[in-house]
Amino acid sequence: MNKNRLEAFSDGVLAIIITIMVLELHTPEAPTWEGVAAVLPTLFSYLLSFVYVGIYWNNHHHMIHLAGRVNGGILWANLHLLFWLSLFPFTTRWMDESGFVQVPVLLYGINLLCAAIAYYILERRLIAAQGRDGALARALGRDWKGKASPVIYAVGIAVTPIQPLFGIAIFTVVALIWLVPDRRVEHFVARTHQGDNGAG
Repeated sequence: MNKNRLEAFSDGVLAIIITIMVLELHTPEAPTWEGVAAVLPTLFSYLLSFVYVGIYWNNHHHMIHLAGRVNGGILWANLHLLFWLSLFPFTTRWMDESGFVQVPVLLYGINLLCAAIAYYILERRLIAAQGRDGALARALGRDWKGKASPVIYAVGIAVTPIQPLFGIAIFTVVALIWLVPDRRVEHFVARTHQGDNGAG
C-alpha cells in the first residue's frame, strides 16, 4: 500500500485536533490585564497540548518519510495513535476547566501515556515491515526518548495524587525533551530527500 494516503489522512486529523482546541479558547471576560491573567491557565494548557500535537506531527512526518510501503497492521496502528491524539481536546479542556485538580490531570497524563505507547507500537510496526537494517531502524538507533517518555509519564501520573501541579510539571518536561531535535533522524531524512531528488 502507498504511504501517501496514510500521511495525508494523519495530517488532516492532526489539523482538526488543533482547530478544535483553538476553537475552545474563550476571550477574557473583562477587557483588562486582570482579565488576561484569568485566562493564562487556559492558554498554558492549550500551549502544552499544541506543542504535543506539533511534536507528534513532526516526528510522525519524519517516521513515515523514512518508512517504505505500509500494510494493514500499520494502518490500524496509525489509527490507534490518532484515537489517543483525538482525545487531547477533551482531556485538555477538562483539565483546564477543573482548575488542574487531581482526576482531570490524571486523565490528561494517562492520555499522554497512551499516545506515547501507541506511537511506539506504530514505530515498531513500521520497523518490522521495513526490516532491522532499514532506514527507520538505523535513524532511530536506541530511541532513548521513545523508551524513556512512557516511564516519565508514569512518574507524572504517580505524583499527581500528591500534587497535580507536580504532574503537569513532569508532563511539561517530557515536551521540552522532545522539542530538542534528534540530529540523527534529521540526517537520515535529509539523505533520503537528496536521494529522492537525485532519482527524479
